[in-house]
Amino acid sequence: MAVGGLAGLLPAQTQLEYALLDADTPQEKENLVYQYLKKMDSRERDLTVPELGGDLQWLNTEGPISLHKDLCGKVVVLDFFTYCCINCLHLLPDLHALEHQYSDKDGLIIVGVHSAKFPNEKVLDNIKSAILRYNIVHPVVNDADATLWHELEVSCWPTLVILGPRGNMLFSLVGEGHREKLFLFTSITLKFYKKRGQIKDNNIGIKLYRDSLPPSPLLFPGKVTLDNSGERLVIADTGHHRILVTRKNGEILHIIGGPNSGRRDGRFSEAAFNSPQGIAIKNNVIYVADTENHLIRKIDLELEMVTTVAGIGIQGVDKEGGAQGEEQPISSPWDVVFGNSISGTQEDDVLWIAMAGTHQIWALMLEGGKLPKGSDLKKGVCLRFAGSGNEENRNNAYPHKAGFAQPSGLSLASEEPWNCLFVADSESSTVRTISLKDGAVKHLVGGERDPLNLFAFGDVDGAGINAKLQHPLGVTWDKKRKLLYVADSYNHKIKVVDPKMKNCATLAGTGEASNVIGSSFTQSTFNEPGGLCVEENGCLMYVADTNNHQIKVLDLETKILSMALPILIPEACDVPDNLPLQKDKIKNLPKLPKSAPNIELPSLTVAPGQTIQFLLKLTLPPDSKLNEEAPNSWFITAEDNTWLLQGQCLSGEIKDVSSQTVIPFQLPMSCLSAEAILAIKACLYYCSKGSSACMMKGISFSQPLQIASTNQGSLTQVELIHKFLTN
Repeated sequence: MAVGGLAGLLPAQTQLEYALLDADTPQEKENLVYQYLKKMDSRERDLTVPELGGDLQWLNTEGPISLHKDLCGKVVVLDFFTYCCINCLHLLPDLHALEHQYSDKDGLIIVGVHSAKFPNEKVLDNIKSAILRYNIVHPVVNDADATLWHELEVSCWPTLVILGPRGNMLFSLVGEGHREKLFLFTSITLKFYKKRGQIKDNNIGIKLYRDSLPPSPLLFPGKVTLDNSGERLVIADTGHHRILVTRKNGEILHIIGGPNSGRRDGRFSEAAFNSPQGIAIKNNVIYVADTENHLIRKIDLELEMVTTVAGIGIQGVDKEGGAQGEEQPISSPWDVVFGNSISGTQEDDVLWIAMAGTHQIWALMLEGGKLPKGSDLKKGVCLRFAGSGNEENRNNAYPHKAGFAQPSGLSLASEEPWNCLFVADSESSTVRTISLKDGAVKHLVGGERDPLNLFAFGDVDGAGINAKLQHPLGVTWDKKRKLLYVADSYNHKIKVVDPKMKNCATLAGTGEASNVIGSSFTQSTFNEPGGLCVEENGCLMYVADTNNHQIKVLDLETKILSMALPILIPEACDVPDNLPLQKDKIKNLPKLPKSAPNIELPSLTVAPGQTIQFLLKLTLPPDSKLNEEAPNSWFITAEDNTWLLQGQCLSGEIKDVSSQTVIPFQLPMSCLSAEAILAIKACLYYCSKGSSACMMKGISFSQPLQIASTNQGSLTQVELIHKFLTN
């Protein structure tokens, strides 16, 4: 049993650390570590780690692993982490590099010991999502009750413990930023025990969770935003390391970067990001918080180019800033939003940055100007605006003396009397405000009064400090209603805050992590939503439902969660951009058999720019199956009103009839007549299970449209239901 936990290592390791400070050459350092290991190995009694309980849940393995049986003969690095913690995330590149250099054949194994801070982080499915999101490829054990944490007297995240081949504790490293020591200690330990013949080269049964997942159009989308016109969505498709620009119906206009992580400027096809999060768009320019590259990137949609405007590509430790953007190191930017300086002549001349890695709010000057309580700044300067850099929940009239704890979401309310930034401060489980008049940082909801208590979380509706949140990651301001919406991520809810009264209440979500769509807000469910945005007219809210790999659409007028936005990749969808091409596309659409029935639908009143979601639900005759090799498809026509089809997705595949097919259609902003008829058709090939006979069948739905000038609501759904009969 471990004697005194990690404290037993302290005297000898502290002596080693001081000696290493005085060592001048790599050889001297190696000799010092070697001598230390000789001393530790010859102790009368090992400092051993207790066996992990057999009932613990393991990930990325073929089954449970025994420290003293399966890992006997291995040098083991235990990584005590919790997946919300930015410092733990900063450590992952060091661990990736270490396991790239040494494999289990070399005698090294890294084991993540997940010791949760928040209740939500104890749930195995949520840890599964995190190891996929952060590309963790070593075994992870869910120590939900922090048993090993307490046995070893671990005190903070992250903590690394290096074990010898007998499960004997040798070193501990607390916090981030110890890459050189990690490699030094590990490499010498492997050499030391190899010389003694105690290292085994057997394989450990690794089975990566990521290999069992089906492909999906989105992977852990972190943030979503709308452009000024409300016609284009920008999605941070974080897990695919790319940015998507889509129409409101989900049809993709631009794919920028992905699917693999990297760091490259250039044309859209060659640009690369690493787990991008926050996005802000104005006209045809998008700014991106390229989180794991520690960069701010700029996307020009007209030139189709990506450039870097802040950061140097390595995690920064500077907590002041002040250099030109491209020369200024920054750390894990998580969100961005446009704002105005107090002396500038141009709108949106500042980009505010939630700098999660240093627990601060920074500013990138897009033009020359002045910040509250600051001096004149030149264009391109990137610097700290608020936050001391200490991880705290500290409010203060002086922005530099305030403290944040991993700020992860920003939204701006520029109108009076607000004139402030709203901040989702995830690790303090609060929402805070920063005045854009004088920089004062104030509490809005959540947390508690003690600035050092970062454990005041929960799920309680209420006012001010009586309200409780759990690791909120996103905020968005509703200009129409003067309300703030919060992605209360670990409570799997969307909450609404009235900043005047400081009231916080649940708007949508039950608190259960699941995926229920097409129901009232109070019955709908989410899974760690990370970002959200609201249309200028206040009709629709878009939510990045991160662990469900979806963008969900909430109608704020009807209080119905109406759909998950279908992401239509260009290859699966024919989209004519001009009339001559459009006519060719229409000619090439399949012809339905003459026997195909035509179903007349009730007339629908719609408005220019409105989105219609057609939900196609087809049932085959009993004992029939879809011929998946055949071109099963849906398509849209409008014989006398081809203007309706301009820029639309005219056809798509039907891959599975057991679930509904979503067919999006957005009316043009400029409609040429007050009445029109849209035809939605489907062509299926299916075979009888008992014979080799295959049939082609079709169905047509006629949808009359009455086009009104007044707004009918931004989204309408129409069910298209048909059951094919046996011949």
